[in-house]
Amino acid sequence: MAKSSDLLQGTLDLLILKVLSLEPMHGWAIAQRIRQLSSEVLKVNQGALYPALHRLEYQAWISSSWGESENNRRAKYYSLTRAGRARLRTEEASWDRLSSAVQGVLQAARAE
Repeated sequence: MAKSSDLLQGTLDLLILKVLSLEPMHGWAIAQRIRQLSSEVLKVNQGALYPALHRLEYQAWISSSWGESENNRRAKYYSLTRAGRARLRTEEASWDRLSSAVQGVLQAARAE
């Protein structure tokens, strides 16, 4: 059975896009920011993160360039593109609808 902290399919893309809307970051920093912003609830492993980053780059929602990390190591930095910002708005609206619908079901079930 999945743990409650496991991400729903598709949610990782939304989280990556949202985090990259703050500033360009390398992969490890993206995972750490998601963990930090979720109060340590969401932990993204590299086996899920890097395929998602490649998929988002293929869709042209993010772009990448090589740079130097905080500890002077070569790292690939990811940035949100204009198309990525538009996709983020769409994904956020979709998430809002979905989470409201789930909340409605949970509240109705409690009332019974």
